Amino acid sequence: MIISVGELMEIDGFSEYGENRLQVKLDALESMIRVYTNNNFQNRAVRFCGRSSGSMIYGYNPFIRMGDTIEVSDSGVNDGLYIIQGITPEYIEVNKELFGISENMVTKVEYPAAIKEGVINLMTWELENRKKVGIKSETLSRHSVTYYDQDSANQVMGYPVSLMGFLKPYVKARF
Repeated sequence: MIISVGELMEIDGFSEYGENRLQVKLDALESMIRVYTNNNFQNRAVRFCGRSSGSMIYGYNPFIRMGDTIEVSDSGVNDGLYIIQGITPEYIEVNKELFGISENMVTKVEYPAAIKEGVINLMTWELENRKKVGIKSETLSRHSVTYYDQDSANQVMGYPVSLMGFLKPYVKARF
């Protein structure tokens, strides 16, 4: 998770949205950023393998804490992002149910501060401007509206190109 719903709700304007709606938007942005940059933001130095059962992954790494995001990979069925809800020296508890598998690769996911700030800016744009998408100028007297072209030169994944510039340093080459 790049930013929690609680952190976002502390910013003016977001408290009127429901927590579920904000969580869906934040999850979608996280997925979009990971695909667009071809970067999974994994800290491969913080990794372990363990079996899973229910919402538990049996294994431990001293550098993983409550609230951290982890990525499960190489499991076949549990692959994805999870948030740590509880932790002991024997197991970690995650926010979703897992299939019982004998081995899951668990890696900590860490996002730079610039990504967090960029997501806040995208969510602010979403709140203030999503309803006005496509309008380049609007005049009230004698009512005149001009729409701009929505092509690859003006937008990236539904957001203005100018707002997506924060991702450029994190884009990895695709092979």
